Amino acid sequence: MSQMLSLAVPLVLLVGLLMRARYGVVAVAGAAGSVSAAVTVGVWAAGRWLEEDRWAGAVGLAEIASLLLLLVLTLRIESGRRSAAVAYTIGGAVALWPSRFEAISGPGSWLTLFGFGSALALPTVLVGLYLRGMDDARRRSVAAARRAQRLELAHDLHDFVAHDVSGMVAQAQAGMVLAASDPVRAAALFERIEQAGQQALTSLDRTVRLLRSDEADLPERGPRPGLAELTPLTDRFAESGGAVVRLDAPTEQDIPREVAATAYRIVVEALTNVRRHAPTARVVDVRVRREGRRLEVLVRDDGGGPQPSGPRMGEALRGGSGLAGLGARVEALGGTLCSGRAQAGGWQVKATMPLEGR
Repeated sequence: MSQMLSLAVPLVLLVGLLMRARYGVVAVAGAAGSVSAAVTVGVWAAGRWLEEDRWAGAVGLAEIASLLLLLVLTLRIESGRRSAAVAYTIGGAVALWPSRFEAISGPGSWLTLFGFGSALALPTVLVGLYLRGMDDARRRSVAAARRAQRLELAHDLHDFVAHDVSGMVAQAQAGMVLAASDPVRAAALFERIEQAGQQALTSLDRTVRLLRSDEADLPERGPRPGLAELTPLTDRFAESGGAVVRLDAPTEQDIPREVAATAYRIVVEALTNVRRHAPTARVVDVRVRREGRRLEVLVRDDGGGPQPSGPRMGEALRGGSGLAGLGARVEALGGTLCSGRAQAGGWQVKATMPLEGR
């Protein structure tokens, strides 16, 4: 009878392995620890095992290893009262296991059992807690990366869609004036409004799809626009009824992708602010040049209207959206972004970024 009890825990572990999908690892671990402690009590009543019995010893060692493994898994996947109860149950069962071979006689025996259980259970608890800490850190890292990606998508949405929408508004205002006097030009303006609207809707749909996607099926964002797209950007700005744009930009062959994409977004935001806040501007100079190991971006207009509030020349732009959000991006690349009144009048935005990684 005593020897038959040694099979109780393996049977419970086998049944628990088959039923873990329904009840979970924590429930299986708690049941196995309870059955192990019950087997020990049953051995006390039925007669203790002999130390020479290799079968009982081998099964017992496999039992202890299985219980400790279940304890690691429990502490890794769950915290709180349930995991604490399982830890105490398995720890107690492991500590009492040697008493199946030798009777408990006095405080010395209890101290021996406590030392045996502590030597096996405490390292196991530390391993489980360490693995859970690593899992939590990994989840926080993934969550932070996904949040940063969503913030970046939100900034993209602000920069590009706001530019398209502001162009639509300007063209619609011009179309209302030309509708009666020059229907042909008004029709051309309305056609460009339609194109800008479709482009804005495409950007909105794509951004919403990316925001709704899980990490596992997150679609590729595709190549970011860079310096090569500055020419069509400025052409669309001029065609929308804005000021004449004088563009001076190099090719993008040896410019880092992140730097080129940030330069493009700075020009987009600066042109959008010209349309919003400097409607009297007639000429906008866009200059992108290499100055040694740095790239300099300068957008200057000759308008005299009110400008967006924010840091002036020499003061870095931080946080928020628009130029402030781009200021944080430029700073992350090791550069600076500032805006202010130009000496010859109007407003200018200036950024410098290193061409080598920070």
